[in-house]
Amino acid sequence: MRRSVMAKKAKKQTTRGRKQDRSRVAGGQDYEVQYEARKTGRSASAVKKAVRKVGNTRKKVEKRLGR
Repeated sequence: MRRSVMAKKAKKQTTRGRKQDRSRVAGGQDYEVQYEARKTGRSASAVKKAVRKVGNTRKKVEKRLGR
């Protein structure tokens, strides 16, 4: 039996969402909050508070935390 259906070519993986994702801090994700807390030397609750106050843009959060 011969198959006439060709295997689909695998799509090339793009970096479209990666840069956008790195520029944000997900306040609800513990690993991201812990990372930012270690990076800035502040507590996790301070990071969450900063995210609530200035939004989830990493630059704004780090500026708020004094880095």
